[in-house]
Amino acid sequence: MRYFLELSYNGKNYYGWQVQPDVISVQEQLTKALSTILRKEIAVVGAGRTDTGVHASQMYAHFDFDKELDENFTYKLNAILPNDIVIYRTIIVTEDAHARFDAVSRSYEYKIWLGRNPFALDTTWQLNYKNINIALMNEAAAILYEYEDFECFSKVKTDVHTFNCTVTNAEWKLEGNELTFYISANRFLRNMVRAIVGTLLDVGLQKITVADFRAVIESKNRSKAGVSVPAKGLFLTEVAYNYIDCE
Repeated sequence: MRYFLELSYNGKNYYGWQVQPDVISVQEQLTKALSTILRKEIAVVGAGRTDTGVHASQMYAHFDFDKELDENFTYKLNAILPNDIVIYRTIIVTEDAHARFDAVSRSYEYKIWLGRNPFALDTTWQLNYKNINIALMNEAAAILYEYEDFECFSKVKTDVHTFNCTVTNAEWKLEGNELTFYISANRFLRNMVRAIVGTLLDVGLQKITVADFRAVIESKNRSKAGVSVPAKGLFLTEVAYNYIDCE
């Protein structure tokens, strides 16, 4: 039987989602907890691979087990997981359902605090800039809808077969001192959101023009884009499937 887990985590203490040698990952912690409770080696497949320090307010993962789980399973799993990883629900799905390949869209948010806030040090990138032109950044962000090839925002050494992504939402919103970039697409490249944010900030600070932003995309050259902003402000906020209702 195949099960989906809906979870969230604070990425501060983890070297990303994926298991890696000699470092702690979210996938590793989840695999250990499941294997302990179910008393057999369990393999866990995530909906994506968040990088070191990146957070997820919604992530899905799947695993297989040959028996029906009891009604207290989610509670038991949370009881042995670290406090910075939380399981919200366990869902029985069909045997061919896949947490990664069946996702039809993913959404991220990048949070910037304009000024200083000691209570948001781990979840926002704090900047003292006061003259960011948000209208210009939104004008540039809208250009993302016109393109599919985003090689310029991808990590240089990557094993993907295509750099094509379909962006369905990209916008900046300011609420008080918190400036948030919202972006949704059918898929994302490694480091893509953080590189887009860094380049759009260059537009907002008028280091480059909106036309320059378009030229960066058309260049397909990562060195033409802006810096990759810090991981701590990035959240995976939604993974959507055709057969799972959001709750």
